[in-house]
Amino acid sequence: MKTVQTEQSEEPSYLTDEELEFYNNIKDPKWRLSNLYYIVNKNGKKIKFKPNWAQQKILDNFWFFNIILKARQLGITTFFCILYLDQILFKNNKTAGIIAHTDGDTKKIFQRIKFAWENLPEKLKESIGDPTSDSVGEMKFQNGSSIFVARSTRGSTLQYLHISEFAKICAKYPEKAREIVTGAINSVEKGNFISIESTAEGKEGYFAEYCMEAQQAELENKALSELDFKYFFFPWWEEASYQLNSNTTITKEYEDYFEKLEKVHGITLTNEQKQWYMAKKAKNDEDMYREYPSIWEEAFMAQIEGAYYAQQMQKVYEDNRIRNVPYDARYPVLTYWDLGVNDFNVILFVQAVGNEIRFIDCYYNHGEGLAHYVQILKDKKYVYGPHVFPHDVEVQNLDEQGKTRRQTLIDLGMVNIRTIERTKDINDDIEGVRKLFSRFYFDENKCSKLIEACQNYKKEWDDKLGQFKNFPKHDKHSHLVDPLRNLARSWTQNMIAQDKGEVKISNFF
Repeated sequence: MKTVQTEQSEEPSYLTDEELEFYNNIKDPKWRLSNLYYIVNKNGKKIKFKPNWAQQKILDNFWFFNIILKARQLGITTFFCILYLDQILFKNNKTAGIIAHTDGDTKKIFQRIKFAWENLPEKLKESIGDPTSDSVGEMKFQNGSSIFVARSTRGSTLQYLHISEFAKICAKYPEKAREIVTGAINSVEKGNFISIESTAEGKEGYFAEYCMEAQQAELENKALSELDFKYFFFPWWEEASYQLNSNTTITKEYEDYFEKLEKVHGITLTNEQKQWYMAKKAKNDEDMYREYPSIWEEAFMAQIEGAYYAQQMQKVYEDNRIRNVPYDARYPVLTYWDLGVNDFNVILFVQAVGNEIRFIDCYYNHGEGLAHYVQILKDKKYVYGPHVFPHDVEVQNLDEQGKTRRQTLIDLGMVNIRTIERTKDINDDIEGVRKLFSRFYFDENKCSKLIEACQNYKKEWDDKLGQFKNFPKHDKHSHLVDPLRNLARSWTQNMIAQDKGEVKISNFF
């Protein structure tokens, strides 16, 4: 006698009262999620799965496409393992795929699914039938449905797709992220389901883009289509277990932070929550905003793994050094350049006022000749001091009858050109920039791309070794921040002025 049926099963007969109650309950997906499945908790104990507050909120507000920004250890991926396993067990000819960002996570996630299956009631498993698999990380069932965990999707069309730690994939494996978007996400047709969850990794990449769009749609109370992402954000302070009984003195720095949360964002914390936050931040330090954000904006201003100026940019935000930074006509504007042939040409506009190094403007472009950039300087109508170039300003232009770039600039009317000698060690230069960062102020509008670049300037990732290389990733961000290295070097060495007579000057600010 079958005690459990799938969607094509007939009404069972001759059931006991207990069996009949079970049969009636099992038709309800929400009942199944709280009564059928087992997981291993944080303490390594086998427990019956019941949705926690965050998981229940997703369940109660579930949409077709869902994007989830969250604090750590809220069990979001575990929830989708159970949810999608349940769907394919009780629906015919459905395919669920879960994408993880590392091979290790792929194995761990699949073990959660396998554990949940193996610990179902025996009679239920008998009625469903043993799963088969044609590869590691996949379970196929006799109803024609299947579930798999991998680092990328298969060729089949999916009805359920979950992507775990998508921001990390976007940050470390941009080509894989693009493959996931163009392949996996596009394979989920209208009316089916996608869930994407992650902690943040800066403001760049598909995950950040989807979050920003979904969050904006929520603010505008926009009616969502079946292809629009619904936005979920789960901050640390909503988790009841994130409390600590302690009498540690709350320093002024933390008091100011907690007061800002309350006055600006309406977040009132208990003493136990404040104690937990301080203890956790002491261990996580610069990763706190990413791992345990209080507000969604914090998540995206958090440090990016492998970023060279992560700690420095976090301090810039905390000190409110990104603001309106106007041009002050009492001080000359110094320009710092990065020259490219097929890449971006970049100009940073800087004023040194007292101990402050103020970035008041930034311009970049590509595919334009030097005359274009000289005209940009004229159009800005600033009063200029020295214009600081990297060593390749001395390279000859093939289209300028053998003239160097520097000579071309002089012929275009530029004066006071300075050249920084070729770097011996780029890592020494980067360290020099770090030492000056406490003096940097950025105009929030005119230097927005420079700010973004400082956050995203990071080491090249080695896919084979699974670690960062000891040199920068060459991309648009590296071009925008490269002039900072010239700025830093001009403070630590004599800079040779290539004017007539070659005059050495130092600290020309």
